Amino acid sequence: MAKKLSDSIVLEVKDSGVCTKEFAVKIEAGVAKSEQNKVVSYIAGVASIPGFRPGKAPLGMVSKKYEAEINEELRNRFVGAAVEKIEEDKSLDLLSLRFKEFGNIKAGEEFSFTMEGVTAPAIDLGDYKNLKVDVPMDAVEEKAIDERLDMYRAMYGTYADAEGAAVAEDMLKVDYKGDFELPEDASASLKRQIEATDAFMWLNEPENIPGCIKALTGAEVGKEYAFTAEYPADYREAALAGKSVNYTVKVSAIQRRKKLTDAELIERTGSKDIDALRENIRKGLELDAKNQQRRNASEAVFAKLDEQAGAFDLPEALIENEVQKLLQQKAREIVKSDEDAEKFKAELADHRAAVEEEAKKMVRRSLILRQVAKLEEISLDDKELDDQLTMMSRYYGCKPRELREMLEKSGSIDELRMDIINGKALEKLTQAAID
Repeated sequence: MAKKLSDSIVLEVKDSGVCTKEFAVKIEAGVAKSEQNKVVSYIAGVASIPGFRPGKAPLGMVSKKYEAEINEELRNRFVGAAVEKIEEDKSLDLLSLRFKEFGNIKAGEEFSFTMEGVTAPAIDLGDYKNLKVDVPMDAVEEKAIDERLDMYRAMYGTYADAEGAAVAEDMLKVDYKGDFELPEDASASLKRQIEATDAFMWLNEPENIPGCIKALTGAEVGKEYAFTAEYPADYREAALAGKSVNYTVKVSAIQRRKKLTDAELIERTGSKDIDALRENIRKGLELDAKNQQRRNASEAVFAKLDEQAGAFDLPEALIENEVQKLLQQKAREIVKSDEDAEKFKAELADHRAAVEEEAKKMVRRSLILRQVAKLEEISLDDKELDDQLTMMSRYYGCKPRELREMLEKSGSIDELRMDIINGKALEKLTQAAID
């Protein structure tokens, strides 16, 4: 059997931090030269060099012309072999592996580089198989059914012209105009936000324009009203985020939703009678309550598991990774302009402090459930991953293949796999805990 390249790797391992190993990788000169010759010969056989038939160009010429490509291929081969060598030691229990230092490849010389690996901490879960929890399911009361029925009567009802002053939940037909100066390249949605005629404005959340509910509750047909809208810093239209805009609104009609009668509701929903509709609502609420009970049971199980696990080291690299993700999420919520970006940078230390504890909790939870999955030999097959991607793609409005490519490109596909496996681990313990 031919010797594998990984067998020729010289590897030195040492601790470099909490749950962190440094791997010094060395490829001896003879091995590096042999591998280089293989790459040069391959490229010479397929490369097109003027004046020479494929495979007939001098190897020295090929080496010089395709030096960058040759070195890139050698790096890939050496790194792949190093990863294979490192992963042979199952006692390491690696969570991640990355480059730390990468040298330059020189023909005929020894080649070396270093990698850094994050390893799983030792976690003693105790008797995790026999966790028991008793989480009651909330009873479905008649009041809840009445409220759901009333919601359906309103939801399926129709609007009709109303007399008198506008009240909460009414729909107003209005002309409005704000004093915000629109940029030349303003989008259609931004233009509609500032000025519109014969538009409908609902007096309920979410508001069409910030402050319109308070300003127009009590409004009457034919009258004009003025108010100042204070747009929040995270408003969807970046041009209006954090701005104050003065509006004038003229009301031309007030419409109020007319709730359906029981007979109309029965016809609208296709129910046999009101009792049958109530029973269907009851079943739906009971299913909701059962699902909530399951979620509560899972959290109760994890709370016990977390307590049993006690204290253990958290890899700093994983904490930092979660901190960065939480900071990016916070930035997306806050930063809507260049001014916001500068303020966020100035307050970065405060934002970081605010998310660090949450990041530590997330890392701890993931490691505990990973340990359960490892002990229980829980894995993930391709179909389960595909099913999850299909479900997620519906939410994001894209094709499963596109979502997979996006996750693979960002390096998030492995995180998704781990999240699914951890979910399966917690579900297994939850089922055992409530049986």
